[in-house]
Amino acid sequence: MEKALVIVESPAKVRTIKRYLGDNFSIESSVGHIRDLPPNRLGVDIESDFAPEYQVISEKKKVIQNLKKAASGKSDVYLALDPDREGEAIAWHIAQELKRSRKFKGQIHRILFHEITKRAIEESLKHPRELNENRFDAQQTRRILDRLVGYQISPILWDKVKRGLSAGRVQSVAVRLVVDREQEIRKFQKEEFWSVSAQLEGANPPPFMAKLNRYKGEKFRPNSEEDTMAILKSIEGKPFLVDQVQKKERKRNPTAPFITSKLQQEAARKLNFTARRTMRVAQQLYEGIEVGSDGPVGLITYMRTDSTRLSKDAVEGLRAYILDHYGQEYLPEKPKEYAKKKGAQDAHEAIRPTSLDMHPEEVKEHLSREQYLLYSLVWKRFVACQMKPAIYDQTVIDMSHGDASFRATGQIMRFDGFSRVYTEGRDEEQNQKGDSNQEDDERKDARLPSVSEGEELKLLQITPQQHFTQPPPRFRESSLVKELEEKGIGRPSTYATILSVIQDKGYVEKREGRFYPTELGELITGLLVQHFPSILDVEFTARMESDLDLIEEGERDWVQLLKDFYSPFEETLSRAKVEMRNIKKEGQETDIVCDACNNLMVIKWGRNGQFLACSTYPECKNTKDFTRAENGDIVIKVFDPAEECTDETCAECESPMIVKKGRFGRFLACSTYPDCKYTKAFSVGVACPRDECGGDLVEKRSRKGKVFYSCSNYPDCDYALWNRPIKEECPNCKHPFLTVVEKRRKNLPAGIHCPSEECDYYREP
Repeated sequence: MEKALVIVESPAKVRTIKRYLGDNFSIESSVGHIRDLPPNRLGVDIESDFAPEYQVISEKKKVIQNLKKAASGKSDVYLALDPDREGEAIAWHIAQELKRSRKFKGQIHRILFHEITKRAIEESLKHPRELNENRFDAQQTRRILDRLVGYQISPILWDKVKRGLSAGRVQSVAVRLVVDREQEIRKFQKEEFWSVSAQLEGANPPPFMAKLNRYKGEKFRPNSEEDTMAILKSIEGKPFLVDQVQKKERKRNPTAPFITSKLQQEAARKLNFTARRTMRVAQQLYEGIEVGSDGPVGLITYMRTDSTRLSKDAVEGLRAYILDHYGQEYLPEKPKEYAKKKGAQDAHEAIRPTSLDMHPEEVKEHLSREQYLLYSLVWKRFVACQMKPAIYDQTVIDMSHGDASFRATGQIMRFDGFSRVYTEGRDEEQNQKGDSNQEDDERKDARLPSVSEGEELKLLQITPQQHFTQPPPRFRESSLVKELEEKGIGRPSTYATILSVIQDKGYVEKREGRFYPTELGELITGLLVQHFPSILDVEFTARMESDLDLIEEGERDWVQLLKDFYSPFEETLSRAKVEMRNIKKEGQETDIVCDACNNLMVIKWGRNGQFLACSTYPECKNTKDFTRAENGDIVIKVFDPAEECTDETCAECESPMIVKKGRFGRFLACSTYPDCKYTKAFSVGVACPRDECGGDLVEKRSRKGKVFYSCSNYPDCDYALWNRPIKEECPNCKHPFLTVVEKRRKNLPAGIHCPSEECDYYREP
């Protein structure tokens, strides 16, 4: 009998799964999606119940041929794609393609596993199931919604602002969050307030600090130095008396095992990983790592999940591990269960190690640094989630000083519990609204001296301190993911993509780890909020996510959902085409005078961003590049010989060569132009890798305006590449240079890559 065929999503899984299934199965990969909506048109037949027009992705035609060939003559084909909506959609499209093949007469099965281990894979093969049509419909509905929004709003932006812009059902809402936060910061009016701390000493050492928290029974928060000093004067000389001493036990419980969003947030806080980097490394850990002579091993369970559920076997194994390695005092009487998040897809487990035998330190030598760090995070959080709480002895001392009340709080850890293994990182965004000076009593370990009620304390020093309320902080990756999660925008599998897209489109930029909206991002958000208020509404987007969940659960019809959405959207679309401001035509007025005709210049948007143009265009075609100063003032870019000159000299007149920008990108020109018109291509300082060529790689621009790099000896040498080369030898294969991928391309993440097809060297940008 012919071997059965198993089809997976990623080539990396093939080696791992083949190790477990041996020669009884052949394993093939789809390398992601094989069909999608057409890239150059809407691809949705609105009149025919929103029927999607799927087509084979051009670069996947050979993949489909290979899959059909592999399935030919097989009695059983098992579709082992990822256990989520995207995986279900890929499985559905593969099944349709196989059914069209005349040579395939076998049965198609869907199998699901949430970890790539021998036990999980063999168990899934014992219990195959049918394809889940509801899950496929949910993914298909999301894809159609995104296409309807993106492909019909974006052309309006091209017409009204500039070509190349895009709008998205989820991405535009994410940009709005960043823009709204920036507007909050601009509107923020800081307020002054004061605090008073006292250093005290009792009969028993050591001295300790207390804060003034109430005055005449009211909360103490004066807003001026005058009021503060008046209060201090009124209590000056009064005794410090202990009114009350409270001692109680406090417990701090462990946090739940990781879901996708929490893993992204914690990796950002503790490891400074971007969401994209976290998901890329987690994918590697899930698909399999070579940890010895036996071959690749999947180290963690499926990393796209919003469920904190753990399997019974996993919990039992973990409890036995805790008992063996930490002792009975760390093991709770009953397993800890965590509340299910509203709307969570509970089909998946939380993210956890596949085996506790694979301790991070034992496999460290087989992992890259980033793999080790992320795996350690997952492993420790999982172990800690089933351990006993940490226990603190907390002491609160309340004291009176005339009409003022002071309080000191301290705590000592009596039992470390789960914190022996893991403690969650903190967001620095906490306590930003004027309370950043307050002590975090739950986190601080501080021993207070033994005092008695009625005891008089000695005042060593009293210190008033001025503060100002702080504006809300700009989002970091961790806090933006948290905001998206809390507001129900997107799904665990989409957060990393959302954060990447809004940066790639130029709507937001990251500075020192925080997101700032660009001028373009604020402009587009303003136009979309005005003309598409429901699309940019956070609650509307969250409700749509809930509706997609209902489709997956079989409780909502996908066609009816699209009809309910499209009818009002179509009306809004028609009005926007007519009523939206035409930024291209009107321009933004300035007080800059045109140096060619003395009329005022206006700011316009072009292919490469904003520029200054004469308001009398086309009569006067004078333009200027500009930047903005920190206060927002326009600063015209002036030629600076120190910045633009190069080390090269003109081959004809030996004058310095300068960098200029033309229709096809940067080039070198003689600085004496127009007296000397000599030019040459802009070299990136990297030699052509072809033997005996002798040329340099130079920057060029295609007819469509896309930058590429080719040999200066063209047409004699036709070597060319899209990614920018840098003069740095590959540490793996010794290729003479590396390349920079600015934005994700197909299966290449942004970062530094080796251009050699035989080498997989990569590092973060």
